[in-house]
Amino acid sequence: MDILNHRLANQQLSAHQFSRPDALVSWLGAMQAQNYAMAKWAIGCRLTGVTETRVEKDFNEGKILRTHVLRPTWHFVSPKDIRWMLKLTAPTIKALSRGHHRALGIDSGILKRSSKIIEKVLATAGPKTRLEIQESLLKSGIKTSDTRLGFLLMDAELDGLICSAGRKGKQFAYGLLDWIVPEYEPLKRVEAVSELAVRYFRGHGPATIDDFAWWSGLPLAEIRLVLPILKSELISVQWQGDTYWFSKSMTASESGLKDNYFLPAFDEYFIGYKNRKNLLDSAFSRQIQTANGIFNPIIIKNGQIAGTWKRNEQKSELLIELSPFSDSSRFLDKKLLTAIGKYYRFLGRKGEIAVL
Repeated sequence: MDILNHRLANQQLSAHQFSRPDALVSWLGAMQAQNYAMAKWAIGCRLTGVTETRVEKDFNEGKILRTHVLRPTWHFVSPKDIRWMLKLTAPTIKALSRGHHRALGIDSGILKRSSKIIEKVLATAGPKTRLEIQESLLKSGIKTSDTRLGFLLMDAELDGLICSAGRKGKQFAYGLLDWIVPEYEPLKRVEAVSELAVRYFRGHGPATIDDFAWWSGLPLAEIRLVLPILKSELISVQWQGDTYWFSKSMTASESGLKDNYFLPAFDEYFIGYKNRKNLLDSAFSRQIQTANGIFNPIIIKNGQIAGTWKRNEQKSELLIELSPFSDSSRFLDKKLLTAIGKYYRFLGRKGEIAVL
């Protein structure tokens, strides 16, 4: 089974089925988005002719939302999915946060007080930035170091009280979820697990249940219970000792492995799987991740990670620096130039390319 070729198509990298950012986000279920600039490109590289301005516009209009919903970290999600996803994953994320809460001196009383203050401020004055919310909490006597504030806001997100409300200038804003996304009948837990499984294996497959458990944060036992009832939508095959699940309608592009892909940091093609042995030679794992745990932007050749890249702002242009794992003399070919050119068009920028 040609796993990587199928993944490139299902992840919308080699075959573009969608023209709108919100439709793409819905297809994948959720897209990791703690690095906002890179997350916008994660959308752009999967669509044809979509610019950064368009993605920013859709974000500011609430067509795509950004919140803590899986693992936990920031993700883009669809407004139609945010409520049932939060109900499904929030208990696990809250349990993971308790140790941090104790270390920061955050107890249930502080969480309740801060939520009431945040709700009152947003209900009175509409969306507010992180700094504006921090000021309101400080006035009420709640300590808000940067880390502590982050956990207070995340708890309010997990409770379905707040979510992203676009940006005010260059600052991210929060708004009341009830004002941004109308109430709807929540899915029952088994329905929610099933729906998330279908989204994941449809958009990330072929993948294993361990991959899905890593991506979603859901217990393996619960995942194993729902997969048998999804036989009308998902199928599985054995390959090299592992069981891979994918949609019955899975397709692949003939040119998928032949093309090059210029992907952002924390891209779903890499971060969406627990087992990355088919994607990355272990000899190069240190080049992928920095000392502080941040993943670098990646370059895909033949379906595998062949190098990393970074952007450097020049006086009037953008410099893209490429760091190939091997064979640097032949690394920058026509296919990679095409992939990088799409990134420049997405940004509406011009620039230079250097191979390090």
